[in-house]
Amino acid sequence: MDSRIEFLYLSEQDTIKVGVNNASECVEVCEEVFKLLAQGDYLMGGTNHNSHGIGIIFPKESEFPNMPTAGPDRRFFAMPAYLGGRFDVCGNKWYGSNAANSSKGLPRSILTVLLNDKDTGAPLCLMSANLLSAARTGAIPAVAVRRLGREDSEVCALLGCGPINKSCYRNIMTQAKTIKKVIFYDLFEDKAREMAEWAKKEYGVETEVSSDLPVLLSEADIVTVAASRIKPLFIEKKWLKKGALVLLSGPVRGDDEFWLESKIVYDHIGLHEAYVEEAVVSGDRKNYYSGVIGGPIYNLIDENKLPDLKDSVDLGHVILGAGEGRTNDEENIVFVACGMAVFDVAWGYELYRRALEKGIGQKLLLWDAPALS
Repeated sequence: MDSRIEFLYLSEQDTIKVGVNNASECVEVCEEVFKLLAQGDYLMGGTNHNSHGIGIIFPKESEFPNMPTAGPDRRFFAMPAYLGGRFDVCGNKWYGSNAANSSKGLPRSILTVLLNDKDTGAPLCLMSANLLSAARTGAIPAVAVRRLGREDSEVCALLGCGPINKSCYRNIMTQAKTIKKVIFYDLFEDKAREMAEWAKKEYGVETEVSSDLPVLLSEADIVTVAASRIKPLFIEKKWLKKGALVLLSGPVRGDDEFWLESKIVYDHIGLHEAYVEEAVVSGDRKNYYSGVIGGPIYNLIDENKLPDLKDSVDLGHVILGAGEGRTNDEENIVFVACGMAVFDVAWGYELYRRALEKGIGQKLLLWDAPALS
C-alpha cells in the first residue's frame, strides 16, 4: 500500500488565479452551504457541533515576560468544521488578530485554511485565506439580499469602509441589480472617500460620502454594516427607511425598537444557540454578549422581549421554504451574520478543486512513509 502523502499549498496569488474574488460564484456556493446548514449536513466545534470556534484571549497582565497581553482585537482562533453534500470534507480556519498589525504594514488578521481528508485526517490543501475569508464574509449578506431584499432597491449604504465591507458591497452588487446610488459612512472620512471613488469607477454608480447617519439611513434600501468592533455604531429604528434590509456583518448597537420592530433573520440558529450556551458557561452573560454581533438580541431574549432562538428563523430555512422571509415591501429586516467555518471550508474546497484542475499551487511532502505507523 502506498502511504506517501503530499498536499497542495496555495499562496494568496494562487488563490487569485483560481478565482477567490469571483463574487457571483462565491454567492452561489454560500447559498448551497445555507441549505446544508438547514438540512443538518455539517458539523462545527463544541459538544453542540455549532461553536464558532475556540480562541486564545490574552490576559491584561502577565508575570511571564514573553506572554502576549491583551490589546484591541488581539486573539488567536481556530474554527474547525465538516461540511457534507458534494463537499464532504473537513477543514479548519486559523487566524491571529491584532489591531497593532497596521503599524507593521500588515492586515489586522492573518488567516489560513487547511482542508483534510474526512476519513484519514491527511492534509489536502493549505491555503492563504485572507481573501477567501473576505470573499465568503461578503457573499453571505449577498445571499440575504437575494432572499430578503426588495426587488426595487435603489440605494445602498455602507457603514464602515474597510476591506470586509468592500467585499460585502462587491458581492451585494451581484444580486442588487437595481442599485443606482451608494452612500459611504466611516469614522475616518478619508476611507469613505477612497471607497466611494473606487465604487464610482468600478460600478458606474452615483456615490456620496456622508457623516450624518440618520439622514443617510432614511434614504437607504440596503444597509451593510461592517464597522469597528472597538466602537460599534448605534442605530435608531426611526432612522430607517421603510422596507430597508440591514445586513450585520459586524457589531451594532440600537434602541429597543430597532430590534423589536424589525424582523430578525439569523444566519444559522444553531450558531447563536451555541453563543448563548457559551455565555452561560462563562458566568457573565452580559460581558460575553458584548463581544458578539448578536449580543444585543440575546439580552432582549433574556428579558423576554424577543422570541427564543428556537422560535426564530434563519436564512437556510427561508431558502428551503421552511421559514418566513420578507412578506411585504414595508417591513424592516435585520440579518445577523456571525461567521461560520463551514463557509470557509466550502469556498476553500472550490478553490482547491480548481487548483488541481489547472495545475496551480505547490505540492508539499508530508512523508514518503510515516515513521510512526
